[in-house]
Amino acid sequence: MPGEPIPSSTARQYSVFLMIMRRLRAPLILLIAIIALSVLGLTLAAGPVVDGETTYLSFFHAFYFISYTATTIGFGEIPYEFSNQQRLWVLFCIYMSAIGWAYTLGTVFTLLADRNLQQAIAVVRFSRAVRRIAEPFYLVCGYGETGRLICQALDRRGFRVVVVESNETHASEVDFYSYTTDVPTLTADAHNPDTLQHAGLTHRNCVGVIALTDSDAANLAISITARLLAPRLPTLARAATRETAANMAAFGTTHIINPFEKFGHTLALALHAPAAWQLLNLLTGLPGSTIERLREPPRGNWILCGHGRFGRLMINALDTEAIPVTIIDRQPQNDIHHRWVQSDATNPTALEAAGIDDAAGLVACTSSDIDNLSIAVTARELNKNLFVILRQNHYANRALFHAFDSDITVVPSKIIAHECLAVLSTPLLAPFLAVIRDRDEEWCTRMLDRLTRRMGWTVPEIWSERINLSHAPALYRHLMRGETITIDQLLHSHANRYEYIGCEVLYMARDSDDPLVIPAANTPIRPGDELLLAGRPGARNKFDLNISNEHALSYILTGDDLRESWLWNVLVRQWKRHTTRTSPEP
Repeated sequence: MPGEPIPSSTARQYSVFLMIMRRLRAPLILLIAIIALSVLGLTLAAGPVVDGETTYLSFFHAFYFISYTATTIGFGEIPYEFSNQQRLWVLFCIYMSAIGWAYTLGTVFTLLADRNLQQAIAVVRFSRAVRRIAEPFYLVCGYGETGRLICQALDRRGFRVVVVESNETHASEVDFYSYTTDVPTLTADAHNPDTLQHAGLTHRNCVGVIALTDSDAANLAISITARLLAPRLPTLARAATRETAANMAAFGTTHIINPFEKFGHTLALALHAPAAWQLLNLLTGLPGSTIERLREPPRGNWILCGHGRFGRLMINALDTEAIPVTIIDRQPQNDIHHRWVQSDATNPTALEAAGIDDAAGLVACTSSDIDNLSIAVTARELNKNLFVILRQNHYANRALFHAFDSDITVVPSKIIAHECLAVLSTPLLAPFLAVIRDRDEEWCTRMLDRLTRRMGWTVPEIWSERINLSHAPALYRHLMRGETITIDQLLHSHANRYEYIGCEVLYMARDSDDPLVIPAANTPIRPGDELLLAGRPGARNKFDLNISNEHALSYILTGDDLRESWLWNVLVRQWKRHTTRTSPEP
């Protein structure tokens, strides 16, 4: 209707069309002028004498002849053979049209090579692909190492992703990886609100925004745009500084991840409560992978190589636990609280000056992966029992770091990816991990022993289940009929009700009450409860069957093995009556 704004996608298509027409305006006017002049001249030129009268071409015949002559150099003279005067004019028209077409084609080729037009067409195609997505998808801004890990993990879990990346080289890498579905990708600045709208920020099937660019300013802009244009969507953002994290928190960003600060807290926890640290590693590792019981970070003198952003956070973590630190850096700071060695940490002399012989631990945290590996190898040769923490800046160097058996390898991209996936796939995991950090060492030790006795040192699968009609139909119907069903009953096997399926309920969130941490086995389930579970591979499918299948749940609760259908039950009853009538009397 008049006065209504044009939708952005339609406006973008109009802008592409207008851009093309503006660039082709001059050559098109020239072609039209050449054809008009050629037609006019051909109608005025005298033709051959037929029946004593001089013939002239009509406008229709002249336009017809010029049309095929200007495009194909003609195939005959109509309706009569031309006179010399007409042929002279046609010869002039041929050269004029050749010049006009050469100018037009040159303009077209220049236009096709124009990056602005290519970008506009790419945006139109991208917007159309996003609008056609009919499944839930996540908007990922930034396709570096972290973005690639998250996209691959979400793709394996059945979620669609849309990628916005400002670096053309990184954006082109999307085609190098085998995703189960197409991944719409746009090379553009994600901090532009129009770009985010084209990427599906306000799309009805967009279920979350993940800001992973290398720029804190861009991540902050993405968080603000998502908060204002799509406040219902959860937003996960990467922040390198505390100031940026504070700004994001002020705008209601759902989850803010600073990988270095997160690892600093983890290191402080490992020094203060080793059992809690081991428990966190078990619950946040790659599901299905087997981890060894990690060596606990020892107390004593530590050496830190590289006083950058990550190094300062490591120093804060060690200072919190009152552990003395010697810092090796090329540019020492005015710091009276720590011992400094001004040198290159890859030099064995510098390590010896820092006291490597009797040091308990070393943190190699420079911005160079090669330097960090060199420092670690040299330090281990000087002190075989040294506890080594390595910073791996680039995930592509994982083979080199895997070859060196460090105690802890800090990979920022993996920290962010695991944190994002934990928040997106299992929202209850974050509050449960916060509980672990607050509990004492004795509680964490008991919890670690409980989980490892049941599931070993294999990282369990972590998932959440909400007790409602859509996710747990069978259980929900039983509860709405007033039946009392406990956690212990749901953890039995539907194949043998006297065996367990190998999973634990770690956390229970309730709408009206406080959440329960490691709820007791006899805790009754209520409609609307949300459970956080950990189990061995395959336990999730078994638990899902217990709460969704009426026959499996009935067998677990009563021991009765229900038949598969109403028809089967009717046939069984008829068969029983028939056998009762025909059986001989004793």
